[in-house]
Amino acid sequence: MLADDVALALVRDGTLELEGRLVDASNTTLRAVITCDGIQARCVYKPIRGERPLWDFPDGTLAGREVGAYLVSAATGWGIVPPTVLRDGPLGPGACQLWIDEPESGPELLGFVPARRIPTGWRRIASARDNAGQPYALAHADDPRLARMAVFDVVVNNADRKGAHVICDGQGRVYGVDHGVCFHVDDKLRTVLWGWAGGPLPPEAVEMLGVLRAELAGGLGAALAEHVTPAEVGALVVRVERLLVAGCFPQPDHDWPALPWPPI
Repeated sequence: MLADDVALALVRDGTLELEGRLVDASNTTLRAVITCDGIQARCVYKPIRGERPLWDFPDGTLAGREVGAYLVSAATGWGIVPPTVLRDGPLGPGACQLWIDEPESGPELLGFVPARRIPTGWRRIASARDNAGQPYALAHADDPRLARMAVFDVVVNNADRKGAHVICDGQGRVYGVDHGVCFHVDDKLRTVLWGWAGGPLPPEAVEMLGVLRAELAGGLGAALAEHVTPAEVGALVVRVERLLVAGCFPQPDHDWPALPWPPI
């Protein structure tokens, strides 16, 4: 695995060679090989010209929001979002993000499990039934790496944290991807990581939020303003303050769908 600074330089300065398109994505999403100074890796390239307009995200670009999420992630020190930049590519400007390989036999962190066989230490999120009517539960592990991601998603107001957007690499790092619908001024949190709802924030999260508040008053706030609106930066500051005052994870808002669809 590349060091974060090396990976960031690679996705920023490397030469892109397209491999193919990820056909399940709702916007144009391409996988490419990226090479720079003898270092080679894969990346995800999302050209702005391939974005579908969203009525509730009329400002800026989805690519810019992807980069904004990376900037916040980097400021937290948690490394939740893989190195991501806005750069030119074969189809014009777009977001370029390091590709994270997920091993076939990696640890299970979340998903649908039989309702009577929820793994020890997992947190139930919602009930469901399969096509035969058998009861299942949507649940996730009580894992500090997921708790960090849950805090991060509240901060950036992530409207689409599906299970497929949580990736565990072969070295035990857990990443979040697909952040094109973040930073809205209205509360739009949709996530499968509700397991800590109403519970106290971990001490490391409180410490991180204090650091993030200071960063937003300086360079981070200015950097985000290049990708999202001033009102959205202001709303992010409010969410950080609100979390610090409350000291706990938020509860689902019943005026807004709490789970993305599909959840996984």
